[in-house]
Amino acid sequence: MKNNKLAIVGVGHVGSYVLADAMKIGLFSEIVVIDKDKDVAFGEALDQAHATALTYMSNTHVYAGNYEDVKDADVIIVAAGPSVIVTDKNAKPDRALLAGVNAEVIREVMQGITTYTKEAIVILITNPLDTMVYIAENEFGYPKGRVFGTGTMLDSARLRHAVASNYNIDPKSVTGYMMGEHGMTAFPVFSRLNVQGFGEKELDVHLQGKEPLDREVFGQKVVNTAYDVITSKGWTNAAIAQAAITLAKAIVLDERSVYPVCTTLNGQYGYDGDVALSMPCIIGKNGVEQQLEIELDEQEMELLHKSAAYIQETMRIAETGKIKKVN
Repeated sequence: MKNNKLAIVGVGHVGSYVLADAMKIGLFSEIVVIDKDKDVAFGEALDQAHATALTYMSNTHVYAGNYEDVKDADVIIVAAGPSVIVTDKNAKPDRALLAGVNAEVIREVMQGITTYTKEAIVILITNPLDTMVYIAENEFGYPKGRVFGTGTMLDSARLRHAVASNYNIDPKSVTGYMMGEHGMTAFPVFSRLNVQGFGEKELDVHLQGKEPLDREVFGQKVVNTAYDVITSKGWTNAAIAQAAITLAKAIVLDERSVYPVCTTLNGQYGYDGDVALSMPCIIGKNGVEQQLEIELDEQEMELLHKSAAYIQETMRIAETGKIKKVN
C-alpha cells in the first residue's frame, strides 16, 4: 500500500506552520523535515512527534532528514530562505529585495531535490515567489506542471475576506481571486467577482456594504493588509501555510480543484516562457493539470501587463542584484 509522504524544506516561521498544519490534516503517514539548520529540523520534528500521543492527532511518522529522503516523497513544500526583508520600519517591505538572496537558496534546494527525484510535486512558498517559481520550473529539467507556487492563493483569500467583511458575510460565500504577482502588483479580477451569482455591479444594490465596492480601493486593501501583518508581527505564516497544505491535499486526493497558483505562462496573455505569474489552474495528482486563461477586461489586462513587467524586473534583479524602478 502506498503511504502518502510529504517533505518540507525550510522550517522557519512559515515552514514550521506548514508542518503543524500537515500534522493536523491527517493525510500524510510520513513527513520529513529538512533545514540547513539541522538542530532546528530535529527540534521541530521531535516537537510534532510528541504531539502524536495526544487524542486528536494522527500517528504520523515525522522526522528530520536530508535531501535523500525526498526520493519517495509525493509532495515537497519549499519554504526555505527569509520570507521578507525590512530595511525601514516605516516602509513597506518589498519582496523584490529578497530576489538575489533567495535565488541562490532556491537553486541550492532544487539541486538537492533533483538529485533524488523529479517525480514529486513541488510547491514553492519562498519569496519573491514568481521569480523563484520561474527559476525552479525552468532551470532544472523538472516535468511540466510538477513545480508551481502558492501564487495569489493568499492574496485571493485576503480579497474574499475584505469583500466579506464589507458586507458582513462568510468569506467562503465570496467567489473571487487575485492574479499576477504575489505581492504589490497583484490585482483583483473584479469582472469575475460574485457572491452566489451577484456580480460586481449588483453587490452594492442587493447587499448593504460599509463602503462602495471600488476596484482600486479594494485592490489596495489586499496589498495593505499583507503589510499590516508583516509590520505588526514581522512576518506572515499562518494563512500561507494553510494555502500550501490546501494545495497538497488537492494533489494527494486528485481533487482537480481550481486555484490561482503561480506557473510559467506558455502563450497565455501574450507571454510565452518569459514570466511566471498567477492565474487560475486545475490542481490534481500531476500538479498543475491545466492553466485556465480567463478573459480579462481592458483594465485588468493593463494591470496584468504591469504586474508581469514588475516580475520580469525582479527576475533581472535575481540575476544582477540591481534594483530598477518599474513604473
